Amino acid sequence: MKKLIFITAITIMSISAAKAQEVRLGAKGGVNFSTFSGEDLGDVESRTGFHIGGLVEIPITEKFWVQPEILYSSQGAKYDDAGTEGGVDYSYKVTEKLDYIQVPIMAKFYVAEGFAIEAGPQVGFLTSSTGEYEGTLGGITVSGDDDLDNVSSIDVSLAGGLSYRLPMGVFFGARYNYGLTNVNDGDNADDQKVHNNVIQLSAGYSF
Repeated sequence: MKKLIFITAITIMSISAAKAQEVRLGAKGGVNFSTFSGEDLGDVESRTGFHIGGLVEIPITEKFWVQPEILYSSQGAKYDDAGTEGGVDYSYKVTEKLDYIQVPIMAKFYVAEGFAIEAGPQVGFLTSSTGEYEGTLGGITVSGDDDLDNVSSIDVSLAGGLSYRLPMGVFFGARYNYGLTNVNDGDNADDQKVHNNVIQLSAGYSF
């Protein structure tokens, strides 16, 4: 029995050591096409941003891997805001810039050599939120920016996409992030739900 336990322990340690040698470290970056979804938001346009960060690829089996990442991601959206306040007409083009530290944990299944389907949860931590506006106020052209204090500090989302890795270690990916959290943390948060939606196109290298 002791010999069996010893052999089993050696086998497990050998497999673990072999797997550890296969772990890949990498970095990636790319472009974001982000917007908001929700009811009664009006016409919302996409904002172009970027993401950059690092990752670890951990093999579970030959085809199934887990890939945690840490990314800086610049997101947000654009929309028009017009009306009358205090008897003065205004019309603005607003760009909301929401920057996050995103932590996705992706499950990757390699369906062919180098080609993988990936999906998993993602948690984002808000680092800054700014609203830039440009337009007219009472017929006068105005512009500026303000810090937004009505944005949730945590954003939870689901991510899914495809990736392809060349034998040399260069890889390319496309991913869609669907926000589950209401990022509207203002007084009207219960009445108006706002969710982040982001398409990410990436390139990177792992070894």
